[in-house]
Amino acid sequence: MQFTKMHGLGNDYVFVDCTKESPANLPELAAALSDRHFGVGSDGLICICPSQQADFQMRMFNADGSEGAMCGNGIRCVGKFVYDRGMTRQTHLTIETLSGVKDLHLQIRAGKAVGATVDMGVPVLREEALVREINGKDFSFTAVSMGNPHAVALCAAPEALDLARIGPVMETDTAFPGGVNVEFAAVESPQRIRLRVWERGSGETLACGTGACATLAALAAQGLCRWQVTAALPGGELSLRWAEDGHIYMSGPAVTVFEGVYEDGTDQQ
Repeated sequence: MQFTKMHGLGNDYVFVDCTKESPANLPELAAALSDRHFGVGSDGLICICPSQQADFQMRMFNADGSEGAMCGNGIRCVGKFVYDRGMTRQTHLTIETLSGVKDLHLQIRAGKAVGATVDMGVPVLREEALVREINGKDFSFTAVSMGNPHAVALCAAPEALDLARIGPVMETDTAFPGGVNVEFAAVESPQRIRLRVWERGSGETLACGTGACATLAALAAQGLCRWQVTAALPGGELSLRWAEDGHIYMSGPAVTVFEGVYEDGTDQQ
């Protein structure tokens, strides 16, 4: 099976063209490909499929094989994938996801897509805070939906947190029966925020597009930052704007790392 390894700010995925034929057992395949010792190594698998309501469909699977509704970094890479391979000549694309059809505007340089601006939709915030004591620390979380669930906590120093211990506890909190993505954020200035992300099904990732958008929504709604910010993540920076139409627009890079052929090894002894 041919694949392409791509990333958006270090949030890396294995991409497979499924417009003509889709592999079987996608959850199991995602887990196998994502393994960083026995597979390709990634935060998950993204399949590019045909769509009856958009230019393409994106199916996204986390590293544990669970299917996610949306991936902000991954969808930019989908745009680059289809444009760079001549599957489309459009620079404005519509991509079907489990959280709805998303509009994507590609940034082209020297004939290649290098990034995109994505309409991430309207955030939905839960008014009441979720206060939790985790490993002896008190956190106040704001629940935000960006088509997938997020819990955002303000934190003076996200980099100092033991995220490997804190993240899994909140990911499985009873307030979120299907699990939740968790963001810990600091406000550096009204125009700049900094965060770390624990993604459900994948663990800590270097970046999360939906997580950055959820963080902007949670902080801006509390008056802690402006409606247009730079979000600094361990893997790099995203530009975010919560516009007057209620939608959040995210801009960031998309990078191809390498291409290869995957063999599952089942016929080898």
